Amino acid sequence: MKTSPGTILAIMAHPDDAELWAGGTLALHARSSAVKILVETADPRRRSEAILGAGILGVSIEVVDALEAVVCRDVMTEFRPDIVITHRVDDVHPDHRLTALTVLGVLPDVVITTGFPKRVYVCDTYESATLNGFVSARVIVDVSETFDLKITALRAHQSQPISHFAAMAERMGASWGGRIGKQWAEAFDPVPVLGRLPSAPHL
Repeated sequence: MKTSPGTILAIMAHPDDAELWAGGTLALHARSSAVKILVETADPRRRSEAILGAGILGVSIEVVDALEAVVCRDVMTEFRPDIVITHRVDDVHPDHRLTALTVLGVLPDVVITTGFPKRVYVCDTYESATLNGFVSARVIVDVSETFDLKITALRAHQSQPISHFAAMAERMGASWGGRIGKQWAEAFDPVPVLGRLPSAPHL
């Protein structure tokens, strides 16, 4: 990707989610645009891991004790990202679903007030299996240049079963990469912003 699609805010449920589901994409776009992670944890160790992981990816991070609607709204309003990435509303993990619903709940007000974000995407999930079937992946991002950073950042989360997650990330990354003729890739799906869907086949 020679040009950046704009600033990105990734709003995720757990400290390792940004790395696991979008780490390569975030690191790739951080080369040319501001990229930020907003994540919840009250655990000091997980907070430290989140900060370390974000540093490896080369992005900024805001860690909050509770990812409430007012927090999501305020961060989006202040940061005014061109793009928001979050979880799927049909994710198998209840925390992921809650985060997605929180983000989508405040999205109309933020967009009407600020004009941002311009585009919203939901990320992949465990083995790409949702409550409604498999991820359709209407957008697949080539992260061959940053996949090593993604895995290194993911391994910063040593309090988690990281070998399991890293192996899954490699399986999924290779699978999505194969679909577009690349070594590694990450999958996303666009979400309507006040009825408008992104038209570009990339973020």
